[in-house]
Amino acid sequence: MRAFKEAAGPARYDPWERADAWRYTGTFSRFNRFKGSLPGLGTATVAFAGYCVYEHFFMEDEHHGEAHH
Repeated sequence: MRAFKEAAGPARYDPWERADAWRYTGTFSRFNRFKGSLPGLGTATVAFAGYCVYEHFFMEDEHHGEAHH
């Protein structure tokens, strides 16, 4: 049981910890890696929403009340 407790204790020294630290900080953080993945999505979303509002309020429905064949 004593050997099991010692093995399950705190993590041992990782010699590569300092070498891998740059991957998760600064410009390589998770947020910065995915920040530019969809560069035009914001502009396209605003343009589409603007068109939908324009279509709803300003364009007339030409087929309203007519029988469809």
